[in-house]
Amino acid sequence: MGQSPEIITPEDLLQIYALGCFPMAESMEDDTFSIVEPKIRACLPIHDLHIPKRLRRKVRQRPFNIRIDTDFPSVIRQCALARPETWINRDIEQLFIELHSRGIAHSIECWHGEKLVGGLYGLALGRVFCGESMFSLETDASKVALVHLCARLDAAGFALLDAQFHNPHLEQFGLYQIPQAEYCDLLSIHKDNPTDFMCTGKSEAQLIMEFLGHKED
Repeated sequence: MGQSPEIITPEDLLQIYALGCFPMAESMEDDTFSIVEPKIRACLPIHDLHIPKRLRRKVRQRPFNIRIDTDFPSVIRQCALARPETWINRDIEQLFIELHSRGIAHSIECWHGEKLVGGLYGLALGRVFCGESMFSLETDASKVALVHLCARLDAAGFALLDAQFHNPHLEQFGLYQIPQAEYCDLLSIHKDNPTDFMCTGKSEAQLIMEFLGHKED
C-alpha cells in the first residue's frame, strides 16, 4: 500500500519496524512508499558471521578509517545512488536522518583519507539491528563495514541482524532465512531490551580485534 509521506512520522516508522515491516519506494523519484512484510526473512549471524579468509586478512590490514555515525546523510544518499533500482526515496531518506538525530539509526563508514568510500546504515530496535543498505566505492569497502558492524553488535549483545531479503552477495557471510512469524517472535522478545550500540569505552580497533580473535583458524 502506498503511504503519503505527510502522514508518516519518525514515530510511525519505528512502529512499522516494531511490527516486523519496513518501507520501500519504487524509485528515488517516487513520492510515496509501500510498507512491506515479506513471508520469509533473511538474517545474518552476528557472533558466527562467516568471514572469508581473504576478507579477514584485509580487515586486519585496516585499509580504511572506520567511523561511526559521523556522516549518516552521506551514507544513506550513497546507498540510494549505488543502484538504479533503489527503493530509497527522499521521504525515506529524511525519516531515517531524523531517526539518526535521535540516536536510533546508525551508519558504519569506511573513509579513505577524507573521502567516504563505503558503508552501511540501519536501525537499532533494542537488541535487533535492522540492516537497510550498503554501498562501496572501493573494493570490499561495504564488506569491511559489515564485519565492523557485526563486531560492534556482538560486543553490545545484539541478538538479531535483519537483512530483509535474500541476497546472493550476502551468502558468503552465512545468510540464513526464517519464516516471518519466527522473525516477529524474535523481534518481540528483543526489541524492548536496550543496549549500547556505541560500545562506550571500547575503541574500534579493540572491537574488531576481539571479534576476529574468536575466529582464528
